[in-house]
Amino acid sequence: MTDKQAETEVKKFFVKTYGCQMNELDTDVMAGMLRQRGLERTDDENEADLLLFNTCSIRDLAERKAMGKIGKLGKTLKKEAIIGVTGCMANAKKETLFQKLPKIDFVLGTNNIHELNSVLDDVLVKKTKVLKTDAKFEHEIDYLSASRNDKVKAHVSIIRGCDKFCTYCVVPYTRGPEVSRSPESIIEECQMLVDKGYKEISLLGQNVNSYGKDKPEWSCLFHDLLYRVDQIKGLERVRFMTSHPTDITRELMEAVRDLPSLCEFVHFPLQAGSNRILRKMHRMYTKEEYMEKVALFRSIYPEVVLGTDIIVGFPTETDEEFQMTYDALKEIGYGVAFLFEYSPRKGTPAMRFKDDVPAEVKAERHRLLFDLQEEIMSRHRQEMLGTTVEVLVEDVTERDETMLKGRTRCWKNVVFKGPRHLVGTLQNVEVKSFNHHTLLGDLTASIGTSLRVIS
Repeated sequence: MTDKQAETEVKKFFVKTYGCQMNELDTDVMAGMLRQRGLERTDDENEADLLLFNTCSIRDLAERKAMGKIGKLGKTLKKEAIIGVTGCMANAKKETLFQKLPKIDFVLGTNNIHELNSVLDDVLVKKTKVLKTDAKFEHEIDYLSASRNDKVKAHVSIIRGCDKFCTYCVVPYTRGPEVSRSPESIIEECQMLVDKGYKEISLLGQNVNSYGKDKPEWSCLFHDLLYRVDQIKGLERVRFMTSHPTDITRELMEAVRDLPSLCEFVHFPLQAGSNRILRKMHRMYTKEEYMEKVALFRSIYPEVVLGTDIIVGFPTETDEEFQMTYDALKEIGYGVAFLFEYSPRKGTPAMRFKDDVPAEVKAERHRLLFDLQEEIMSRHRQEMLGTTVEVLVEDVTERDETMLKGRTRCWKNVVFKGPRHLVGTLQNVEVKSFNHHTLLGDLTASIGTSLRVIS
């Protein structure tokens, strides 16, 4: 960065976000801070005086993409700009980022985004590189000033960090221990969003089911919070992610059944079907305990739709153990499944395990699970033909502005013909056909909040 650039007021900023919904929300918060400062957001990297890269460290590919993008931009930008790295990669790599990417000016960890403006001031005034990567989240963030591009759906953070320490996961080391946000501030933000016209809110955390356990004096656990959020008038839909099976309770299952706003889709990650692999992953439950909870959930509320994450090729996984995972996927019949091949992550306990499952074996196991899940989903889509589903209309399609797109309560994509003014409303759509993962239908009639259509 030149002296001239340092003395110039920053006018436009560009943000590139990698990774999860929590990162997307952190980006919205930082964008709000910068707009309050008077900056204008741009989608053109070459117009920006400030470039922010909000990064992810969950998988090696995400890190490599971010590193490659930042390294390339540092050489090809048409004008010199301030470059900052935020997110999980900032916490994981810290000062080494300055060595690997000499063009960057500051590194800001996930627990320090509230310091963005002061860090930017230091870079501009002191003409120095700045590193801020606290291990624990200890400062309240001004979520109310977040600048969101989506005007129909919004993410709301309820808990940051994770205490589970799965051996393959870097999150506890990049986001720190669990810290719950006060229920009053959550309700205030949700009410503000509803007043602005938002129809759907997703409550976010690395493990939302742990909410409130670190603050017993609040007497507000996750299911208690859901009951309070459901009382907000005008809020049509509530989702939450992500869950840990150990902390999913009967009270939560009953809340999903009983609360009108709460969607029937619950992410319920299995990860593996072998008890030995689950222990090696430090997942804190057995397959049998997991299956018991699935059975209990479906007995309490048969309409619930479950989603999962599964990792294949974890160190020492045998063919027999993979078959256990395959059988579990087939038996449970998830509505959504995110399937991954194991890759070692620096800084995780699993790095001490020899990555001994050959790449071609991982790829084949992944293919087998993918094909099975496609069969399951195809059956689900066939069963939905002729049914009527509730759709929150999110936008017009990119190819045809006379076509609307949205999602059902259980996370299925739907496309149908209709006028643009229906964006942001709930509509009844009769499913006529499907194209790959997208349901195609016809608009029937608008629906009110009192009607609950399961799909």
